[in-house]
Amino acid sequence: MYERFYGFRERPFDLTPNPKYLVLTSGHQEALSNLEYAISSAKGITLLVGEAGSGKTTVICAAIARQTSRVHCVHLHNPALTRDEFIEMLAARFGLSDRARISKTSLLLELEGLLRKRRDAGETTLLVVDEAQSLSFELLEEIRLLANIETNNEKLLPLVIAGQPEISARLNATELRQLKQRIALRCELRALSESETMAYIAARIRAAGGVASQIFTREAVMLINDRAKGLPRTINVLADNALVAGFATEQRPVTSALVREVCRDFDIQVLAEHDDDSGFGAEMPHQSPSATSSSILELRPAADAQGSDYTVSSSHQEVTDTSIEGNVMGDVLRRRRFSF
Repeated sequence: MYERFYGFRERPFDLTPNPKYLVLTSGHQEALSNLEYAISSAKGITLLVGEAGSGKTTVICAAIARQTSRVHCVHLHNPALTRDEFIEMLAARFGLSDRARISKTSLLLELEGLLRKRRDAGETTLLVVDEAQSLSFELLEEIRLLANIETNNEKLLPLVIAGQPEISARLNATELRQLKQRIALRCELRALSESETMAYIAARIRAAGGVASQIFTREAVMLINDRAKGLPRTINVLADNALVAGFATEQRPVTSALVREVCRDFDIQVLAEHDDDSGFGAEMPHQSPSATSSSILELRPAADAQGSDYTVSSSHQEVTDTSIEGNVMGDVLRRRRFSF
């Protein structure tokens, strides 16, 4: 829709978990490293915890994408199933027989045979269970039993369990103490800081083929971070719709006024103190690249960037960018209302 007017090859803020758009903050890098280590060392169970929209699925997809063809992965995205449906799903995803789809005994026998055969061939099989906070106690116990498939030396089916923070409380239940004891690695994704959100938006624009200058004002990005509470999924929704608003009203760069309008459309409260951009510099629609620097998302150029538009320091407190850029054009578009 707006891609050619901002100079993008594709939309930078789509909600699909594309590893191409993974921006590694310290928390995401730690989670990715843990997942890669868990896969390579065939750890029993790895727990990945994060709020809805924090990037869990994207990190998992990135870890899987970095594996060789000798790693087989079964990824269950929607495990809110009955016990019988869960067995049927596992049998189908692992390519087992029709008998295994209706018999837990057949499932376990065939699955163990498959895993041993792959291990003898130097191959690894990984099971990822997403949205684990929705699992019943019964299914969590089934997952624990799957983690028991092993030899004397190694686990034959390493598991990654990903879920929202409620999964931590559930694992404290007495009935699940054995499952909790089998968690070998645990990592957590936190919300992005303001500087990380700046780097995140800049990086996604660059990944989409855009030039990171004058797409958003600094105030607009600060407001996006504040209203999204640092959650990447909501940042994507607000940024994408702000670009649509800029496209529709022929304003550039995208200002905090446009972001406030998007927040109202999505029934996301904007506090009064964000209604006035004073103190950050005037925001002027249609301003040129040479306009007052305080109105543009300014990030200090990195001495060692060597062609990169942005960099994040090891502490992730310092973000650099040449700025964030784009064009706009008209045609009035209507946005749907949602509630977060």
